[in-house]
Amino acid sequence: MIVRDENSSVGLGGGGKWFRGFGSLIRRKQVDSVHARRHGQLARKLSAVDLVGIGVGATIGAGVYILIGTVAREQAGPALVISLLIAGIAAGLSAFCYAELACRCPSAGSAYHYTYICIGEGVAWLVGWSLILEYTIGASAVARGITPNLALFFGGEENLPLFLARHTLPGLGIVVDPCAAALILIVTLLLCLGIKESSMAQSIVTTVNVGVMLFIILVGGYLGFKSGWVGYELSSGYFPYGVNGMFAGSAIVFFSYIGFDSVSSTAEEVKNPQRDLPIGISTALTICCLLYMLVSAVIVGLVPYYELNPDTPISSAFSSYGMEWAVYIITTGAVTALFSSLLGSVLPQPRVFMAMARDGLLPPFFSDIHRGTQIPLKSTIVTGVFAATLAFFMDVSQLAGMVSVGTLLAFTTVAISVLIIRYVPPNEVPIPSSLLSSVDQLLGHSGGHIGVDRDISPLDPASYYEDSHLHDKSEALLEHPLIIKEVTKDEQSEKSRRKLAAWTIAFLCIGILIVTSAASVDWSPRILQITVCGMGGVVLLCSVIVLACIKQDDRSHSFGYSGGFACPCVPFLPSACILINTYLLIDLGVDTWLRVSVWLLIGVLIYLFYGRTHSSLLHAIYVPSAYADEIHRSQAIHIA
Repeated sequence: MIVRDENSSVGLGGGGKWFRGFGSLIRRKQVDSVHARRHGQLARKLSAVDLVGIGVGATIGAGVYILIGTVAREQAGPALVISLLIAGIAAGLSAFCYAELACRCPSAGSAYHYTYICIGEGVAWLVGWSLILEYTIGASAVARGITPNLALFFGGEENLPLFLARHTLPGLGIVVDPCAAALILIVTLLLCLGIKESSMAQSIVTTVNVGVMLFIILVGGYLGFKSGWVGYELSSGYFPYGVNGMFAGSAIVFFSYIGFDSVSSTAEEVKNPQRDLPIGISTALTICCLLYMLVSAVIVGLVPYYELNPDTPISSAFSSYGMEWAVYIITTGAVTALFSSLLGSVLPQPRVFMAMARDGLLPPFFSDIHRGTQIPLKSTIVTGVFAATLAFFMDVSQLAGMVSVGTLLAFTTVAISVLIIRYVPPNEVPIPSSLLSSVDQLLGHSGGHIGVDRDISPLDPASYYEDSHLHDKSEALLEHPLIIKEVTKDEQSEKSRRKLAAWTIAFLCIGILIVTSAASVDWSPRILQITVCGMGGVVLLCSVIVLACIKQDDRSHSFGYSGGFACPCVPFLPSACILINTYLLIDLGVDTWLRVSVWLLIGVLIYLFYGRTHSSLLHAIYVPSAYADEIHRSQAIHIA
């Protein structure tokens, strides 16, 4: 049996000490188990119906009431329906990956949690830190958007009550929004009552929103059949901007599907995660896609796409048929959509904080769970107050592009994690250094069942253990007469397969990065762009073919919690997911990445000076998975 410290660096010679400093970036944690759960648990109260309500509410924001007008006018025309379908399919690729990982690793933290298990601590920290940015800015932006919609019920913003109206601070030029801050605080208070209560409120608000969308579909469909669908009888045809315009529209409306990932953040609070999580994610996304397509089909059919009002496309379409009163119903839908989206933005944030604090990357204050409500109460209050303060003082509309970075980065790493689980699942488990005595006993009674791989240097205390007390214990381990067995042909073949699969996944990601970077650059010579894109495409295609030919790891079926949903069409589906999301990430623009880089730099500094040195895996010892349970049993017997 091979025992190594998480900072081990066997075979690196004089560079071992240098590499140890970066070992924290690739250390991976274990899927939560009865051995790993030393922290309090959240209340398991959510059903599949609750998850559908959370998913639909978090996904359908007010964008559908505005975005379809802009995309139809400028990109897709009547082909907006197909653009929404393509975007829904692209989002579905990520949903498949999320569904598998949520079943295998049903714990709080969503993409951060999956990335930590499959890729490593460094990338997981960046994903978690980016998600914090996404949820904070997203909640603030949504809350700010509710104020002008509410004002329509009062006859304009100038008629809003004084305590809700926006004011400009004299001398500072800052426009404060008390209504936005109050709404976030109300949502925070609602979340503090408990997960079941907040999910019920989400379901009620979402039901109202869906009811308004059904009103648009049914009444608009009646008007369309009565008038002859004038929006589809145009000389420009169904594709006025061509196929390219249709795909450009798909890239824009793709972000209308962001939100279903909030379902996976509640995995630890689901009664039956293996059954309910896939149902909740897939059903929510399907409902959103159908509603989007039906609403857009009605609106672009009622009015020619070039006559749609880009700010109020649905209201203007109904007004053209003399139904001005419908604006109040549509505005109600927009307000409820914004409120449900606000709930969907605030709900996951404290759970990400809690997951990172559980792992030691953030102060333990954020991991406290209230005994009564069984929610991360302190994290909920802190994140809610911070988002409310941001919404009160800042107009974050210019930072809205930064919201997409966290989601797309999470989508990408989740797809990569699926490939890792299928082909090279982690085969070592971290255990606390306090269990060294159990390892010692296990080695003493192992007989011929435990061996040391000849491909790896014999245990060297100086290279495996940096601390003196670990060094002494490692010397004690060496005193046992380990029976070294030869590596069998099957074992050697399995190691070669894992190594080939790991390198192929790496080249797949490199090829995708080359292709998407070349495709997004518009200032380089055309021939150079085509050449580089072609080279990346060859690397990408060859990598996918090799992965398709390689046998998947037999242990992938039992990794984590088995018996749940399995992502189909691996490696093709995850590869397509990585390609789409990487392209959208790079295509966000230089300005967005410059803003995000400031936030990421702050995160790197926090990780280097706090997270890295307080990680729960700081002094972990990694042992083969086959021996982990035996070590824990030995420890339990020793304690008894």
